[in-house]
Amino acid sequence: MTEPSSFDVAVIGAGVFGAWAAYHLQTRGARVILIDAHGPANNRSSSGDESRIIRMGYGADEVYTRSAMRSLELWRELLKQTPEPLFHQTGVLWLARDGDQYPMQTLETLKRVGIECESLTLSDLRRRYPQFDFEGIAGGFIETGSGAILARRAVQTVVREAIKAGVSYVNDAVAAPFDGLEFRKLVTISGRRVSAKYLVFACGSWLAKLFPELLGEQIRPTRQEVFYFGAPPGDDRFSPEQMPTWIDFKDETYGLPDIDGRGVKIALDRHGPRFDPDSDDRVATPGGLAEARERLKRRLPALKNAPVVESRVCHYENTSNGDFLIDSHPSFENLWIAGGGSGHGFKHGPAVGEYLAARIEGNDAGIEPRFSLAGKKVTRERSVF
Repeated sequence: MTEPSSFDVAVIGAGVFGAWAAYHLQTRGARVILIDAHGPANNRSSSGDESRIIRMGYGADEVYTRSAMRSLELWRELLKQTPEPLFHQTGVLWLARDGDQYPMQTLETLKRVGIECESLTLSDLRRRYPQFDFEGIAGGFIETGSGAILARRAVQTVVREAIKAGVSYVNDAVAAPFDGLEFRKLVTISGRRVSAKYLVFACGSWLAKLFPELLGEQIRPTRQEVFYFGAPPGDDRFSPEQMPTWIDFKDETYGLPDIDGRGVKIALDRHGPRFDPDSDDRVATPGGLAEARERLKRRLPALKNAPVVESRVCHYENTSNGDFLIDSHPSFENLWIAGGGSGHGFKHGPAVGEYLAARIEGNDAGIEPRFSLAGKKVTRERSVF
């Protein structure tokens, strides 16, 4: 077994929360090691798909709107370090039916906090986006500054910049999360011993397995299927320049344009069955495909017979209502947990990392009670989307 290496903070998990936490802590002066079993934003992780929506809208919930605003600012700043376009400002189009309160509450909140957006009548929608069928839709609005981020590559960029700033990165798995009566030391499966003043576990769906007594019922991983459909050659109606990212909240459906030639992405934002991130297969089901294709046919009829060019089984790690979990362990003040992305967390990675770094530094200004472990329940009642 190797001699122990000593750090100020050890971050376990190089997904979007862990990567940004390591980056912020290191650039604030801490000595940080970042550990991940399969690599940054690997295809087993919650951060591993090709693309994610960057939106500001959360109904009347300013907590997440302001977090998304701050995060987009930080994403843009960091992604200047890479020559490839990892953020596509497609706009995010919200579709609304008569009496649909959530989009209208979202629009009111965005206007109140100063987010640029444009209201659109049904006639406006049909004129501007002829590739869509707006049956059942009364109108909508577009967040003009929002869009889509290339998730896997964006997280890898954060890790690369963190390493440039001095973070030590290790591709390894934690074998024993604590030593003796204090969470001060880690042992990896390769025999590496790591000593740190603070430990941060940002392990997504694995949090429930690492801390079964504490989080076994508070973090519930679910299986989520995502499909990419091939656009016709020479047809630019589905390109990021012509087609916005879109959300049909009432229909639990969202879609992204054909970015990097990977296909038009369609998925349902509805919790699937319980999922084990270690042992469950990641093959999409015929039923999932049929439902995605039905949504595709309904909204983008020119693609009704488009081939599936890629499918993925991702996973959400859900708290009881969708609020994040960013708090210290109730028995070990030096051990921090960052998770509960609940299917909407990716965009918030920069702000989550910043919030966590401030808490570890002892800065109690701006504490958000909704992120506390004490507020998490076992009963499921999703209220954050």
